[in-house]
Parts: sequence; C-alpha cells; structure tokens
Amino acid sequence: MFSPNQLEHPGSIDALKYGELIILGYNGSLPGGNRGRKRSHFALYRRANANGVKPSTVHILSNPQDSKAVNSKIHHSIAYTMSRSQTVVVEYSHDDETDMFQIGRSTESPIDFVVMDTTGSTKDSEDSSAPSTISRFACRIVCQRSPPYTARIYAAGFDTSKNIFLGEKATKWKNPDGHMDGLTTNGVLVMHPWGFPEDPKQGEWREISVCGDVYSLRDTRSGPARGQLAHGESSALEDGSLVDLCGATLLWRTAEGLLHAPTLRHLDALRLELNAGRPQCPVGLSTLAFPSLPRSHSLEERQPWAYLACGHVHGRHDWGQRPERHREESSSGSGGGSGTGGRRECPLCRSVGPYVPLWLGYEPALYVDAGAPTHAFVPCGHVCSERTVRYWAETPLPHGTHAFRPTCPFCSAPLSGPPGHVRLIFQGPVD
Repeated sequence: MFSPNQLEHPGSIDALKYGELIILGYNGSLPGGNRGRKRSHFALYRRANANGVKPSTVHILSNPQDSKAVNSKIHHSIAYTMSRSQTVVVEYSHDDETDMFQIGRSTESPIDFVVMDTTGSTKDSEDSSAPSTISRFACRIVCQRSPPYTARIYAAGFDTSKNIFLGEKATKWKNPDGHMDGLTTNGVLVMHPWGFPEDPKQGEWREISVCGDVYSLRDTRSGPARGQLAHGESSALEDGSLVDLCGATLLWRTAEGLLHAPTLRHLDALRLELNAGRPQCPVGLSTLAFPSLPRSHSLEERQPWAYLACGHVHGRHDWGQRPERHREESSSGSGGGSGTGGRRECPLCRSVGPYVPLWLGYEPALYVDAGAPTHAFVPCGHVCSERTVRYWAETPLPHGTHAFRPTCPFCSAPLSGPPGHVRLIFQGPVD
C-alpha cells in the first residue's frame, strides 16, 4: 500500500507530474489488470514531502555489522564490501530538493513500482516457472522538485533497512575523486534517443552505475569488468528514454512529452474512423471491424486478419492453408493466436506467409505520432501508425546476456525481418 506521502492525488489541482514509466509488452494493461503498484505504467508525481537522499558521510570499517550507518533505520546507506576485513559505507542524508521513486520485483514497501519479467508475448509472467532476472530492488529514479524537474536514474534501490549492499563479488571500484561506485549483478541499461518523438533516432545502449555514472556495456550482461566511462553522457532521463532491467524494458515519457502524445480517445476515434470505412473480407465479403478497447484482448467474429507477407486484410477463413507444418514464429500478443497451424497463401496475390488476427496498439505513450493505423508489426499483427512501426522496428532491445533484437512494443514479440512490419491493404465495400 502507498504511504500518505507516496503520491499526491492525481486529481489534485496542485499535483505535478514528472513523467510516466511504461513497461513494453502489455498494450495498456497487465493481463490481470492494473492494480496498485503492479501496473503496465506508473506515473511519478511530486510527493507531498520530499523523500530524496544524497551522499554525506563515508565510513571505512573492518566489521561492517558494527556500523551504526549500516544498522540505522533512519539513514540510508550503501555498503561496498572490498574484502573480508574492509567495507566502505557511504551514509546518505535527507535531501529536501528531490523525490525518490524505487522500481523492482519486490513487493515490499520501499518499492513504488513493482515490475515483473516480461515474456515474448503478453502472457502473465507471474505464471512462468523460470527464475526472475529482475532485481528485487532494481533501480531508483530521483526527480528534482523544482524546474526543470530533471529525473535521473541510478542502479539499485534501497531495501527495507534503507541499505544497498554490494558484496565482495560485485563489480565495484573507487573513482579518481575518491567516491565509491559499482554495478548491480545484471545491470541497469539505458538508451537515450535523439529527437524523440518528432524525428526520433536511436542512441547507444549504456549501463548506469549505483551512483548514476554512465558506462559502455560490459562484455556480457553480468560480466565482472565494467565498461568505459562515457564522458559527457548523463543519467538524466529524456522523453523516450528506454530503461532495461534484464527481464523488462521500460519507456520514460516526460509530462511535457505526454501532452503531445495521442490519447486513448484519439486512438479510439481512429478505430471508429477505420471501421466507418466498412472494410470487407475479399473472400467472405463480410464487413470487418476492430473491437473496442474493453474487448480488444479476445477474438471476435468480425476481427480483421491479415496475410503478413503482403498486407492484404481479410476476415477469418480457412482458404489457402499450406501442407507445410511450419509453426508461426509467434502467435498474436493480445490473447489469441492465428489458429492456422502454419503458413497461408493469400487468395489475392498468392504470397505465402503468416496469417494472423490484427490488434490495435492501445498504449498511447508508445506512439511517436498520432497518425492513422496503417501498418502492422510482423509476426504479431499489432497495428499502429507508419512512423511508430518504423521507429520500433529499428530499435534493438536487450535480449539475453549480450544480444539485442527489435520487438513489438505492444506485446514484446520478436520481430521478423527486416523490416519487421507491413503496410496493410484494406478492401472497401463493393456495394
């Protein structure tokens, strides 16, 4: 549960929003619904009372368990275990100029935003038997309470005892200026784009340290040696910044950026406009229609389907099944696969490829413009604007220990390609 200070009421006139974090892969809502701190997106508001902290006193100890700084329930601290006989403890004091928000897998009270592992579709990751790779206290975001309200990200979060421990095997070091720093086991990666969202270009993926410095990536995700310091680069989040927690990727949208993003009402107006054109299935001559948002996670009778090799839109039918028993690379990420069991031949152009239901992308923050839904991601069939599919298809996201691949932002399905998307071809009514 939130404490009284944790968030100002979003409906309050005085509430000031710093921005929002959106988990890629859930298209607006977790499979079981957005509840409390477990959500597909999380808004950061200025707190009623500042809860930020800043480094103050440094202790060098031979027995860290005897340290008042480590055992204190009042002060935050970060402990760097250098050897069995030496631990450096950095004590933190209250900072009334910042607000701190913590993100991680733990459901304990210090975590403001509980994030679970995202699979390659919108299956509920909590049902997965695989161990999580997201840290219980993964990272923290510190926002300036006064303009320009800069939000900075730091690896690791303080636990219930207000401590961060970097054990003897953790990657850590002393900087030339004397301050200690380190990396978490699987790391916190950040990518800042240029020109987002008007003319977005992908930046380089970097790793963020516990103290908020920026480094090039390690050889592998949990490698023992840190990368090179990225001189001149900052941990300050920008509109469109991506944060990867090794199991889930988050998008940061600033409050100002969200003012220029499409709204759910706008996306639904685009849906109604598309349906008003009465697109038809060329085979069954039935009228097709995208379902409304509350019903957008289950197949409906008039659901549009598409051949992703060519983009021709049809209704659901059994024409053109191929004898090959190749499985689709991925079923739809919004609650329902193609149900075809293989590749299909388009009756209009004879192209052979996946045949899947189409789903509208309903998470507005993932759009880079407010354009019409004219393109679909391949192979999942999520539909959005041309500029949006192009941006995400060209954005490699971390995968595994050292790989990167483009994925659909609405369901996290790996994209086929290049290009990873297709222009949809609708047939209008013949009457």
